[in-house]
Order: sequence, then C-alpha cells, then structure tokens
Amino acid sequence: MQLRYSAVSPYARKVCCLAMATGLWSRITPLLTNPWDESTDLSRDNPLGKIPVLILEDRSSLYDSRVICEYLDSLHQEHKWFPQDATARWSALRYQALGDGIADAAVQCVIENRRPLSQQSPQWRDRQLAAMQRAIQTIELQCEELQNAQHIGALAIVCALGYWDFRLPEIDWRGQAPQLAQYYASWSQHAWWLATMPE
Repeated sequence: MQLRYSAVSPYARKVCCLAMATGLWSRITPLLTNPWDESTDLSRDNPLGKIPVLILEDRSSLYDSRVICEYLDSLHQEHKWFPQDATARWSALRYQALGDGIADAAVQCVIENRRPLSQQSPQWRDRQLAAMQRAIQTIELQCEELQNAQHIGALAIVCALGYWDFRLPEIDWRGQAPQLAQYYASWSQHAWWLATMPE
C-alpha cells in the first residue's frame, strides 16, 4: 500500500497514527505530497485533489481519512479503533465528527490568513473560531467519558488539537478546556504520536 500524505495535515496524521499504532505502518510506503502544488498528479488518485489517499495493491484508491482509517482498522486483530459494540461505535464516530470539524475549521482559518489582506474576511474567520471553541467546550463537558478512550474519535480530537497548536498557536484553547488539555497531554507518551509531530 502507498499513502499520499502531508506531514502537516491533521487528517493524514490521524491515518499515520492509526497505522503505526496497529502495526500496519510497515506495510505502507509513504509518499509525501503537496496538494497545493500546481504540477501535482494527486487528482489521478483522488479526483477531489485532497490528501490523504491510500493506494491499494490493485492500484485502486481510498480517500478521506475516515474511510482510510476504518479500512486499516479492518486489516488487523489488535485493539480496534472503531468499536464493534453499536453504542460505543456511535459515540466514537460522534467524537470523530467533532475532531474532524475542529480540524476543518482550523484549516479554513489558515487558508483565510494566507489570502491577501484586502480579500480576507474577519467574519468568516471568526465563524470558524467560534465553531472550534464551541466544539472544545462540548468535549470538555464530556471529558470524563474520554478519559480512558482510545478510539477513532479520541484520535481525531487530539490530531485536530495538534494542528491547532501548530498552525494557530496564538489562540489558547487550553485555558477554556483544562481537562481536555490534560487528556491531550497524556497522548505524548505514545511513540507514534511523537513520530508524527509536524515540524
């Protein structure tokens, strides 16, 4: 398998972490890809022109981190990141939606910040930041439920927060969510988390 990815993408990081944590990384050839490069052939593997993309042995492709992660989780017999129990599964998927939503809004803020100043919309950026803050406040209120969780939702949340720290360090989220900050810090013990830190 080949993985087209960017080292700074929170979605690609989610895939890389899961692949490493499940012992599947050795079966994957990583292909660093810049989706913003006008000469990239990324659309050959994903018509949406986005990363990550997992290219399978038969040259077919899977795209969107949610799809790739679930596929990878089906290939091993260790701890499952997508719970089998229906109640636990829907809870994990709900948290994944919150985590990916934080990442989506953060990416929009970064893109907005890169526009020429005359074209930037403070209202659009504020809307994204408000969504991010509401999401972490919601997670903070439910943090006890997350304390011992190691599922796809928890992984999506910490990857989104890692991206927030990397791209928007001037906006403090820890002050609003101290329990979540402690939970996030607990992930630093994992070798695969440290190995995927963006630079």
